[in-house]
Formats: sequence, structure tokens, C-alpha cells
Amino acid sequence: MSLVTRDVILHGHAVRFWEYLPETPPDPEDDVLVLVHGIAGSGKTWRPLLDELAARQFPFRIIVPDLLGHGETAKPRGDYGLGAFASGLRDLLLAEGHDHVTVAGHSLGGGVALQFAYQFPQLCGRLVLVDSGGLGQEVSVVLRATALPGTRIALAAAANPITSAIGRALSAAGRALGGRLPAEARELAAHWWSLADRERRIAFVTTARGVIDLRGQRASATDRLYLSSEMPSLIIWGGKDPIIPAKHGMEAQKAMPGSWFELFENAKHFPHAADPARFADVLESFLAKTTPARLSTEDIRSLIVTKLAEFSYRQ
Repeated sequence: MSLVTRDVILHGHAVRFWEYLPETPPDPEDDVLVLVHGIAGSGKTWRPLLDELAARQFPFRIIVPDLLGHGETAKPRGDYGLGAFASGLRDLLLAEGHDHVTVAGHSLGGGVALQFAYQFPQLCGRLVLVDSGGLGQEVSVVLRATALPGTRIALAAAANPITSAIGRALSAAGRALGGRLPAEARELAAHWWSLADRERRIAFVTTARGVIDLRGQRASATDRLYLSSEMPSLIIWGGKDPIIPAKHGMEAQKAMPGSWFELFENAKHFPHAADPARFADVLESFLAKTTPARLSTEDIRSLIVTKLAEFSYRQ
């Protein structure tokens, strides 16, 4: 599997994404796999999994974008809501010639994946949610605090080029002494120090406030999960996630008929980094044993009308 780093100008903004190409041409009937990162992250969060899949000669093409405001993609003043992220993802995929995909999202990226499947069901064949946002109110105190006045000022004092340089120096000293942070701790540190960049910090606060308030997550897909009944879905969660509790995934499975659920008992918020081999096992099994949905507008209309009739009957 080879990696190509790509930059395109989409709606006047530079968008960075990675494209992984299998060694043998993929089956044209197979979906492209799209991996969507979480808040304050970038496509690099998927690198442990991608390295594992490359070692296995994974047969699917993979697209790994940096969302607007994240990573090496542009960070304009604009809309950082889930709907805008989903629309941007659609536009990137269509521009690259991909009109049917399996979309996997981690944390905020899970919320984006859910929104993508909801807005553009005809483009989405399978859904993979990893410690996903949008499935319940509870979220860590740190993220709820982004709704407080003065958050940008506080973040600027804690995460800036000076504190970042100090942190990286201490980390390098630790490695020189033989120490090494666990994979998930390294991921969390990378997400945190990304906020040392002023534009990323502003995008982070804007994004967080679009989906979170002082009581927790405001954006929720729980009232429309029934729409996924015809779409193969996989839910993966870290059993010790301190940011978004695993019970969100367990409850979502009950509301998503036929969905798969896999609990990584010892993982926290980044199971794809904590245990990429097991993650790859689960993902490969899911892709091998399911067929991508081919949904039409009429299919979705039928699901909505049926739900309306059920609601009216209960009334």
C-alpha cells in the first residue's frame, strides 16, 4: 500500500488529505474507505491503523482528510458545524471521483460521519463509529469548559509556541532516558499541542461550541438512528474512555438494527491507536461480511414515513 499526500483547492480553501492505494487495483465495486479524525486532531491520528493495514496488504483505497480548521487544511473564519463538515467531505469525495464510500469517524469525526450518512445516504454504503460524538449528552468536563467565556484566552496561555517547545523538550528528555508514553497518551498530547497554533485554537473553540455547551453535547443523532437500519454499521469504543462514555455506543447499538459493537476493554479514547492490530481485525471482518448499502431517496422516505406512522399510532 502506498501513501500519497494530496492538496486541493476546494471552494477557495486548501484541503490536505492522504490517499492510500493498495498494491493491486481495488475492485471497482468496493467502496472507498474514508477515515475522519476528531476535534483538534488530523488525519495523522489514523497512522497506527494505516501502518497495520498496509502490512496486511489491505485491498481498499483509503481517503484520510484533514477537516477544515484542522491539520494542514485551511482554517478560515467560517462554519465549523457538523453539517458543514459533512458537506465539505462530500464535495472533496465527489471532486476526487468517489461517489460511494464507507465512512469511519472518530470522536467529532463520528458525528461528522453520522451527519454525512444522514445528509447524503445515497453516497454512504457503510458506517463505522469510533468513540463517536453525537450519541449522548455526557462528555468530559474539559470539553464542556470550552463553552465558558474566556476559553480562547485561557487556551492561549496554556498552549502556545513557548509552552509547546517546553513540552516537547521534556518529552525528548524522557525518551532519552528510556521513557515512552503509551500510544493513547501520545495521541492526546498531539491533539493538545496542536492548539499552540492560533488558527487551530480558534477553529477548535468554534467547533466545540457548535456541538457542546456547559451541560454536555448539544448535537445528537439519537432521534434518527433508525435511518441506519438498512446501512451496515460498526461501533467501536474504548471501555475506559474518559471523554465520551462507552455506554453511548452500547445504547446506540440498540437503536441501530443489525449494527456491530466491539468494546476494547482496556482502551481509552483512541482504540485505533491503542490496539491497531485488533482494530484492523474487526474492521476487516466487518468489511468482508457486509455489503455496502445502495440507498435511494425513496428508501429513506419509506423509513421516515414508517416511523411517522408508528408515532401516530402510539399517540
